[in-house]
Amino acid sequence: MREFMKLIVISLLLVITATVAVAQNDAVSPGDNLVVEGIPKIPLALSEEINRYTEFRYAGLTNWHPTKREMLISTRFADTSQIHLVKFPGGARTQLTFFRDSVNGASYQPTEGNYFVFSRGSGGNENYQKYRYDFASGAITLLTDGKSRNTGGAWSISGNWYAYESTRRNGEDVDIWMMNPSDPKSDRMVAQLKGGGWGVYEFSPDDKQLLIGESISANESYLWLINAATGNKTLITPKGEAEKVLYGSAQFSKDGKGIYTNTDRDSEFQRLAYIDLATKKHTYLTPSLNWDVEYFALSWDGKTIAFITNEDGLSVLHLYDTARRKQLPAPKLPAGVIGSVEWHRNNRDLGFGLESARATYDTYSLAVKTGKIERWTESETGGINTQSFSLPEVVRWKTFDDKMISGLYYKPPPKFSGKRPVIIDIHGGPEGQSRPWFQAENNYFVNELGIAVVQPNVRGSTGYGKTFLKLDNGFLREGSYKDIASLLDWIKTRPDLDPDRLMVTGGRYGGHMTLAIATFYADRIRCALDVVGPSNLVTFLENTSAYRRDLRRVEYGDERDPKMREFLNHIAPLNNANKIVKPLFVVQGGNDPRVPLSESQQIVRVVKKNGTPVWYLMAKDEGHGFAKKQNRDFQLYAAVLFMKEYLLISQTAAIDCPTISVSCTDTHPDSDAPITFTVTVTGGKALSPPSYYWKVSSGKLVRGQGTASIEVAPEGSSREALTGTVELSGFDAECAHIASCSTAIRSHVVTP
Repeated sequence: MREFMKLIVISLLLVITATVAVAQNDAVSPGDNLVVEGIPKIPLALSEEINRYTEFRYAGLTNWHPTKREMLISTRFADTSQIHLVKFPGGARTQLTFFRDSVNGASYQPTEGNYFVFSRGSGGNENYQKYRYDFASGAITLLTDGKSRNTGGAWSISGNWYAYESTRRNGEDVDIWMMNPSDPKSDRMVAQLKGGGWGVYEFSPDDKQLLIGESISANESYLWLINAATGNKTLITPKGEAEKVLYGSAQFSKDGKGIYTNTDRDSEFQRLAYIDLATKKHTYLTPSLNWDVEYFALSWDGKTIAFITNEDGLSVLHLYDTARRKQLPAPKLPAGVIGSVEWHRNNRDLGFGLESARATYDTYSLAVKTGKIERWTESETGGINTQSFSLPEVVRWKTFDDKMISGLYYKPPPKFSGKRPVIIDIHGGPEGQSRPWFQAENNYFVNELGIAVVQPNVRGSTGYGKTFLKLDNGFLREGSYKDIASLLDWIKTRPDLDPDRLMVTGGRYGGHMTLAIATFYADRIRCALDVVGPSNLVTFLENTSAYRRDLRRVEYGDERDPKMREFLNHIAPLNNANKIVKPLFVVQGGNDPRVPLSESQQIVRVVKKNGTPVWYLMAKDEGHGFAKKQNRDFQLYAAVLFMKEYLLISQTAAIDCPTISVSCTDTHPDSDAPITFTVTVTGGKALSPPSYYWKVSSGKLVRGQGTASIEVAPEGSSREALTGTVELSGFDAECAHIASCSTAIRSHVVTP
């Protein structure tokens, strides 16, 4: 008992000591895993003000139990998302995995459910490993090699085999492997393949074949059958056609004679289709829908398909009777975005995840016979009433080539008056889409700082047809930059938005767009925040992970082609970094396998040479974006500080402009002696080393172009004053940057 009390006293002393240390510093200290450059100390008060907005949680369905009405979900209680068990709607979330890194992709052994297989990477490297969790003992067993990238996963009908994809052979190509997870030594390669875009969908009803997909790009993919015993593969969908075709997901029909898929074959949008395996004939099951069928799920008895359409960003649930080949009545779900659908083996319960601007992502089930909806999880929101959060307005504007571009506009509450500062938040992908998801920390910007958020869907975004999706490929890349320039024009027309207080931000490809706008439209923004964005598409393609390089070349262009290489280098923010003169914040994961660390390091290094303020945050234990809560929190604190420093302050306070004057010395107006013009710059905060460009009304500039003082030799036969004008660069574009001086009318005429 005495020893126990001693431990309590020591613990209290440690807490008190830690508390005093924080109070003395009065600042948030970054962890040793973070590299922080140029970022001021973050006041403790600021973090406390923001913290409630860091406590949003999410809970996604990963798998139904095969025999019981219970499920595995993924949610976060500590620093990362882990697997939890939920036994009934609204039941406790019992945590089963406890790793420092996130865990995902959990699926039960499909006949008994006595164990499940899950995936985990390390430090954001995306080299996912497969593990087995045994319910009887709680033991966790590594199933794969511990080094390669292992993804996907499909169970055989018998429950004896688990097929997945792996780069184990050479780190570049994705092959198909199969094992009995109860015996890791059974692991074997089924098919050796070429390329990085292969994925397993499912086993055939007799377990003799595997249905797999080959992805070439966001516009092109193919379906194959692989013999599970021999690895021989058979192409289902044709190659070599004039128009590229996309096949999304795929599932066998119950009798194994056909395949259900979503495809844009013969259509601008992805439709639900049935492919007869004997004839390869495509039958379109949703011909009248002019929206993408995003994904679908066939019930275990093969009678009903649940599918989701993306209708202007909102998800709509549909049900389809496979025997009668007609749609069934489906309940209207709350407006939002559905993230997944999965049938329970009882063929009655349809599980799904749903989120909206006012509700975090949570897991629900629908009893398809009765229409009853049950909520299985209710994630925490930091004690905040999310019903007050801003609902997005769909806005549209005409771009440079007369196409219409759309986006989502989140408006601050009425307590904020006057024109509001704006964050332009650009999605990644590039074949992504901004949708009315729960906005998490963006709600702090809108609700507490009064910042309007606009999320554009520039050309190349999904959801608007395959023609629109291809509009930014290769040599068309700059069109997406111009779509943002047109958005800047639209903001000027809005009486509620302040075009002089704009920040552009984005992650992944949105980070590249952020750098491009900061480069080519610097005079129209206040600052930029880039998260894991490529700074040069040439160096990005050369250094991204080998398994994904060819997939990205289809989108961005092949940097090995001399003309494409020249073009990509010409438009690269890195090669035009002298134009980045507005404050820049760069966030990067040290282990990013997609956008390598070098992409951020090189842009930070070059922009610093401009004298431009640069903030840099790099997490050594993260990859393609920050996944760990403590890192995400520090990123958010720093982002808010960045906004307060450069975006939110008034125009006059935000721009530190110099006073510019020009003097002219004409000591001998009756002679042809040179005249001296000198510019004086007082005060002001230079964003880059000042430079001077002089023009004179007449005479010949004989010395000093590019410097603060020039000499001009008068010439000409007329009697006139001589004016020297300087254009100064290096300060904010809003500053006055032109000044001049004129001599008296000269009495001496210089003979030409």
